Amino acid sequence: MDYYILTLFPDMIYNGLNHSIIKRAIDNGIIGINCIDIRDFSNNKHKKVDDYAYGGGAGMVIKPEPVYDAYISLKDRISKDTRVLYMSPQGKTFNQNMAYELSKEKELVILCGHYEGIDERVVEEIVTDEISIGDFVLTGGELPAMMVIDAISRLIPNVLSKEESFINESFNDNLLEYPNYTRPYNFRGRQVPDVLLSGNHKNIEIWKKQQSIIRTYNKRPDLFKKYKLTDKEEKFLNDYKNKLK
Repeated sequence: MDYYILTLFPDMIYNGLNHSIIKRAIDNGIIGINCIDIRDFSNNKHKKVDDYAYGGGAGMVIKPEPVYDAYISLKDRISKDTRVLYMSPQGKTFNQNMAYELSKEKELVILCGHYEGIDERVVEEIVTDEISIGDFVLTGGELPAMMVIDAISRLIPNVLSKEESFINESFNDNLLEYPNYTRPYNFRGRQVPDVLLSGNHKNIEIWKKQQSIIRTYNKRPDLFKKYKLTDKEEKFLNDYKNKLK
């Protein structure tokens, strides 16, 4: 997977992704991070890329020409149907299903806004998907872009090792992940559940699934509504709820 990020702050992207699992994926050639500095396409000697908004209002708006020219500079490196993601609070909220979908692409272009946003005309011209990471506003699209890249990349084959496998992670089946434990066995009077020390892998898997159900039921009822319980799981949950009464 090759990522092409149109940004005013390429160093922020490079520095933010140059660590841990993503760095290893870059070093191994599994993913490529390519930042295109929008300022390089300014026709202003001071590399200015923004201007006042028509109609008034606070803040500045990024001009359409440098964004479009930065995108066009990629024409020999990407296919004509490459998706262009615009990080925007007005976009569709990013989730794990979207990450799976996007992980199937060979390449992605990600557009990072700043200031009061980007001239709407260039958004209409080049953007295929507007993506939000939540109902709040940040100073720019770089942090959301890095989050999206991280979430997508770890679903690409060979990015995660066997030990880092995402199979049982939160959201994979609309359930949160079960609790995890390591040494010491006793921490401030809190002990590791005995089932995890039993060596009985079947019972351990049952316990993990039950804990995921409990966690999702308690912490994310919105997710839990999407999960279809088996008859055994429904009985387990009813027993759990009865114990709370």
